[in-house]
Amino acid sequence: LSSLLGALALLQLSLYLRVPSRYGKHEERLCRPRGRLPARCAWFLQELPSFLVPALLLALRSPPRLEPLGCRLLCCLFCWHYFYRTFIYPFFTRGRPFPLQLLFFGTLFCIYNGFLQGYYLIYCAEYPNDWCTDIRFTSGLLLFLLGMGINIHSDLLLRQLRKPGEVTYKIPQGGLFTYVSGANYFGEIVEWFGFAIATWSLPAFAFAFFTLCCIGPRAYHHHRYYLKTFTDYPKSRKALIPFVF
Repeated sequence: LSSLLGALALLQLSLYLRVPSRYGKHEERLCRPRGRLPARCAWFLQELPSFLVPALLLALRSPPRLEPLGCRLLCCLFCWHYFYRTFIYPFFTRGRPFPLQLLFFGTLFCIYNGFLQGYYLIYCAEYPNDWCTDIRFTSGLLLFLLGMGINIHSDLLLRQLRKPGEVTYKIPQGGLFTYVSGANYFGEIVEWFGFAIATWSLPAFAFAFFTLCCIGPRAYHHHRYYLKTFTDYPKSRKALIPFVF
């Protein structure tokens, strides 16, 4: 399953490296999909399986197995992220209606990845009792928290660009947006690579690699969009990685 996820990451990269996926600011107005859902409903439905599937796997396991403490914390990190993405983020987003086709594939991925990460941590993972003090766990945890903080803060800055009912795009300002166009994407990539280091597992590294291949190109296309659309866009900003790319 992890190898298949890695292959899907490469496929995603090949499909969207040159041409962005057609939603949001990259949607072709003359060729809009017929079926769309409001952004809040779409994000809720898409992200829900990533929270629900691990919870169901844990509930169906008899007796429950999440030992030692490090394993419980790792499972909580994954579910914590998707609790936020499912039950908090969608109700504050002000995005445009979401294409049903992309919602369908996004939901399938969340079911797949939720099962992969949850099954590994609940049924397969074996960690020593002192894993919480291991340098891999502590450094990965710090990266995870840093990335999640950047991601949430960047989402907040993006929401503040629009008043209720507005659909126009503006130049993001503040936070890590001072240095990169895709600050929210950078935060999520850091977050999942931190999770991968903390778990030190193939499923988590495959997911981090998929995240990089999926939203990395989107950050690059956002950067090109801003440069093309706004003549006063800061030329010093990078697409994704501060001071590098």
